[in-house]
This record gives sequence, structure tokens and C-alpha cells, in this order.
Amino acid sequence: MPGKVLIFSAPSGSGKSTIVNHILGLHPEVEFSVSATSRLPRGQEQDGVEYLFYSADIFRLLIRDGKFVEFEEVYPDRFYGTLKSEVNRIWGKGHVIIFDVDVKGGVNLKKYFGQQALSVFIQAPSVEVLRERLIKRATDSMEEIEKRVAKAAEEMTYAPQFDRVLVNDNLDIAFREAEEMVDAFLCE
Repeated sequence: MPGKVLIFSAPSGSGKSTIVNHILGLHPEVEFSVSATSRLPRGQEQDGVEYLFYSADIFRLLIRDGKFVEFEEVYPDRFYGTLKSEVNRIWGKGHVIIFDVDVKGGVNLKKYFGQQALSVFIQAPSVEVLRERLIKRATDSMEEIEKRVAKAAEEMTYAPQFDRVLVNDNLDIAFREAEEMVDAFLCE
């Protein structure tokens, strides 16, 4: 029973998860798709809540067995992906799926779901603002932050491949714009 899909992608620190959580709070018919990853949990993250955590070896076995809608090796041995079982679980309830994924994952999901999906690229006003946000988050080392900031510049080139681009300069305005995009798509 295929349904609708909302895809939110952004470089780290753009406010993607904050905006996704806002949309989830407004729409009980929208359910978060828990992505799989081979990275270790950060902070208070719990398996099955923020991510499904697997070792890189187990992730490779799941890839081999065709268990993913899409996946990406973002860094060596650091995989992220969307399990087919997660899509089926949410659609089985008659809910709309919302994805909070990296930029390449977002492009791949849009290709897979086509017109069933609204893809939104969220970007911070600048790379420097991204760096400041990641530092304030205090979940990564400075080395990891610099790696993410360097990657963000490349990720911003993917924006034209999304249906909509939302610049998160002011969170209240970004919330309102995201609400309008989602409401219009869900009413189609």
C-alpha cells in the first residue's frame, strides 16, 4: 500500500532534525523513518529511536541481501541507509513517511519514490554558521566538526536536485515555510 513520502536533507548543522521534529509534532499521520547506520551512538541516542545501529560488517550483509531502499557509505565503514522493512512498517499503518537523511540519501530516495515524495533541501545561511552550530551542539570533536564542514560545501551543490530549498536563517520562519510545503504536498 504505497503512500506519500517527505524527504528532508541537509548538511550537518542546518537544522534538519529540528524542522523534522516540528513537522512530526503537527502531523500525527506522519511517522519518522528510523535510518540504519554503522556509526556509534552519539550522546543519548538509542538504538531503534534515532537510528538502528549496526556494525559495518552487519551493514554489509544487509546490503548484500538487498534489504535497503537506499544506502550510502558516507565515510569509510560509515554507512547510512533506509531499510525496506521500515518503509513497509510505516506504510502498513497507512502513515506518511518522513525521512531525515543526508544529501545523497535524499537524492536517492527522491529517485526511488518519484512523485510520491516531496524532497526538501535545508541549508544554513553560510558554512561558517554551520560550523558555529556544530560547535554549540557539542556532540563531536573539533576534528569531526571540520570534516563535516568541509563536506557541507560539497553537499550544498546537491540543492538543485531537490523539489524545494529552505534556507534556515530564522527558525520560526523556517518552521512556517516547512509547514506550508508539507501541508500543500499532503493535500495534493
